[in-house]
Amino acid sequence: MDIRTLCLGILTMGDASGYEIKKTFEDRLGLIFHASFGSIYPALNKLTEEGLVSCREFSQEKRPDKKIYSITANGRYQFFDAIMKKPAADRFRSEFLATLMFSHLLPASVISELIDDRIKDRAQKIESLYDDCQTKMTDRDRFLCNFGLKMYQAEIDYLQENRHLLEADALMGNRAAE
Repeated sequence: MDIRTLCLGILTMGDASGYEIKKTFEDRLGLIFHASFGSIYPALNKLTEEGLVSCREFSQEKRPDKKIYSITANGRYQFFDAIMKKPAADRFRSEFLATLMFSHLLPASVISELIDDRIKDRAQKIESLYDDCQTKMTDRDRFLCNFGLKMYQAEIDYLQENRHLLEADALMGNRAAE
C-alpha cells in the first residue's frame, strides 16, 4: 500500500491536518509503515488535485494557516477499491540485519554491542507499546498493537537464542567471505 492510499485510509477515520496524519503514522502505523512530512504533504497535495481529498484552511494567530483535509466520496470509493485488492507481499528493510550480513568483517565486541543495543531497543519498544495497548479502544487497534508486541518479543528471543552463531564466528577469527 502506498502513502497516498494510507493517507486516504487515515482520513476515513476523520478529518485531519498534515501534522495529525503524521502522528497517526507514528502512533498507529509505526510498526508497519514509516512516512515523513516530505512524503505526506506531496501525497495530500496530489490527492487534493485529483479530487479525492478536500482541504480547508484556517488562519492561526502568529502561525501559518492550518490545513484540514477531508476525504471525498470519490476518495472513499478509491480507498475501498484499494483495500479490496489482495495486498502485495510485505517488503522488509533492516539496516541492522544488513550490517549483520557483513558481521564476518566485524570484531566480536562490535557484534555483541550491536545485538545488545537491538535487544535493549526492542525491550523499550515493548514497554512503550504495552502501555499503549492497554488503552486501545477497538479490537482492531488491540489486534495490531498486540501483534507488534509479539513481533518485538520474537525478535528478542531469536537474538538471545542465536547470537552465538555470529559471535562465535567472529571470536574464531573466521573472516572468509561466503
